[in-house]
Amino acid sequence: MKQQNILTMNVHVGCLAEAVERVVDLTAQKAGSYVCVSNVHMCMETFDTADFRHVVNQANLVVADGKPISIAQKLMGHHQAKQVRGQDLVHALCAVSAAKSLKIGFYGGSSATMLQTVTRRLQSKYPGLQVPYAFAPPYRTLTPEEDKNVVAQIHAAKVDILFVGIGCPKQERWMAAHKNQLNCVMLGVGAAFDFIAGHKKHAPRWMQHLSLEWIFRLSREPNRLWKRYLRQNPRFLYHCGMQIGKALTSGRKT
Repeated sequence: MKQQNILTMNVHVGCLAEAVERVVDLTAQKAGSYVCVSNVHMCMETFDTADFRHVVNQANLVVADGKPISIAQKLMGHHQAKQVRGQDLVHALCAVSAAKSLKIGFYGGSSATMLQTVTRRLQSKYPGLQVPYAFAPPYRTLTPEEDKNVVAQIHAAKVDILFVGIGCPKQERWMAAHKNQLNCVMLGVGAAFDFIAGHKKHAPRWMQHLSLEWIFRLSREPNRLWKRYLRQNPRFLYHCGMQIGKALTSGRKT
């Protein structure tokens, strides 16, 4: 898969099927690797913070979860670029894992009860899906001993694909820090567990297609999201617009 630089973030150009194939290929290597699911928020975090930029750009795969990211790729010449929504990637990987007897795990979520609901719903939808590991960490930094136990438990469960849902940028930093300690593929999936458990609702498809999903999410969680969107979205439009303008003027991909 090709990569396209969006501001300072390298994002792979492709579709859902290609992303799934890449993840499955990574599981065969039996080595630590990680996947970032990128949106405007992540793009601006990489733009503002050098060490986080390094974390994301060192990922084995970065998919365009946010519609504005895939649109930017198209405008810069990659007409085959597709949005690869994190939720769609989770479900596609669960389907493949059930068919190929790959073991998945969950790290994140608000409680063990939530993860039990997530597991039950996914196993009902994908018969044969193996989920030997699920852990909802506390809302604090784990002690070295606790972290060591987490690594040991993931190894013992022989997890192939670990979904990490503790929010951006925390989950990306966690995956990068554990890449050399684990032998599975980690995917930063943000609020995926909340959506699967039914605690949050998706925007209607028509809003997703029009890149308006952020408005739906803002209406649902105004206190948490308004500062992020007010600060990041206009800056993304300005800087990305400048990049696209330069690419069009030069007549080549950046």
